Amino acid sequence: MQVERDRIVALIMDVLADVVEDEALPEGFPPKTDWNEQIKIFGRDGLLDSVGLVTLIVDVEQQVEEQTGRSIVLADERAMSQKQSPFQTIGTLADYVMTLF
Repeated sequence: MQVERDRIVALIMDVLADVVEDEALPEGFPPKTDWNEQIKIFGRDGLLDSVGLVTLIVDVEQQVEEQTGRSIVLADERAMSQKQSPFQTIGTLADYVMTLF
């Protein structure tokens, strides 16, 4: 089964919206309806702290498996050793997820 990148981007946006559902968005962050691939997830000026990132990782892994039937692991040595973190933006995370298929 071929998984389309747009589907992964939408999945990440949905999961991210759920993770921050009960929290106020930081000042200057666009509303969820205006999110795009450039939204910063983690790191400098990122939306999530380390606890939120762990929640996002677990939830994305679960949703990918539920929606595609494929099990992936996002927080592994490969992800953590990259020069550019795959968790910086929605787009970088989508790109990383696609490499796992």
